[in-house]
Amino acid sequence: MRHLWSFLAGLVVAPVTWVLVALGQDGSARTVARWVEIGSFNSANLIEPAVWLAVGGVLLGLLGTLRVSPVGPLVAGLLLAAPYVGTFVAPFTVRDRIPDGWKVLGDPLPLRLPVENGTLFLIGLLLMMAAFSGQRWRQWPRPEAGAELTPADGPQQTDFTLSDWPTQAERDTAPVTLGYPDPTPTEPLPRRTGGESPWSAPPRGTSRPDDTTTER
Repeated sequence: MRHLWSFLAGLVVAPVTWVLVALGQDGSARTVARWVEIGSFNSANLIEPAVWLAVGGVLLGLLGTLRVSPVGPLVAGLLLAAPYVGTFVAPFTVRDRIPDGWKVLGDPLPLRLPVENGTLFLIGLLLMMAAFSGQRWRQWPRPEAGAELTPADGPQQTDFTLSDWPTQAERDTAPVTLGYPDPTPTEPLPRRTGGESPWSAPPRGTSRPDDTTTER
């Protein structure tokens, strides 16, 4: 089903893109030529053709990058590149079969312009290259029914109930820990039985037996 919807999208996007590119290119060319003729420019005159080109670019980007199915980009690419390829065999026949003299919102629609300058051929090749990605032909994996979820698949459900929650008295009497091990030693420390520690300081005026004094 996803290949069918992608196929229908390619059939719709191809002619719409052709119209938008023709309007944008013709409007931009006539605007810049007018600026050169009068020696001044007004950037607002370029907004309308830029909008036509922007909408066409968004449609082509969605069709070529979305990982739904490569059938749509392949079909649209073939439809857009076919007129230019036909000029190698019968250029005059192809040119005569392209409608001329149409208008959209009062603006002329030169459908022959993007074919003659090779723009449709370039766009068609770009769309057809999207079909060479093997991953786009594969369907997204879905978890099987009854399969256990793993931590990577999503959060796991637990059987925790309200009865497992500690009471207020248990929370008040529970020791507060920070997650560190208990510092209390498991074995009692040895008790001193008396005697002088070898590291204790000797009485004043005396020296240790192992001390050596040097007489001058």
